[in-house]
Amino acid sequence: MNIKKAAEMFDLSIDTLRYYERVGVIPPVHRNTSGYRDYTTNDLNWIYLAKSLRHAGLSVESLIEFAQLAQLRETENVEDAQKQILSDQLEELDKKIAELHEVRELLVYKIETYDEHIAKFKADEMEPDKIEKLWEQKNRMFYLRWSSLHGLR
Repeated sequence: MNIKKAAEMFDLSIDTLRYYERVGVIPPVHRNTSGYRDYTTNDLNWIYLAKSLRHAGLSVESLIEFAQLAQLRETENVEDAQKQILSDQLEELDKKIAELHEVRELLVYKIETYDEHIAKFKADEMEPDKIEKLWEQKNRMFYLRWSSLHGLR
């Protein structure tokens, strides 16, 4: 597959694919007899992996390290190091998901209580000592959402 089709397949620019190869985010791509890139299934897998991991937040440097390790596989035992990079990324991704979940719960809470909040504001019932502390609502929001999902509310 040529570079244009590979770029279209993954919604990346041709320049991005060239950059990924040039800096080592993906291993060197096979070239045909005319010198043009000829993407194999393995090359496409690398592009897909790189794009997915970049969108998840993995640094270009980590991708380069992972790709470099892959090229040493035939001469060195690099599987543990590669697996560790992936495990570290999974741990970071799990942390981000947990943070996003907390923010989502806050948004759900704010939407559910918005009308009540505005009504109090308009009725001039928003006294400084009675304003809720959102950071203290975290456990309450989790319980309300959990109980709602389980039919307890």
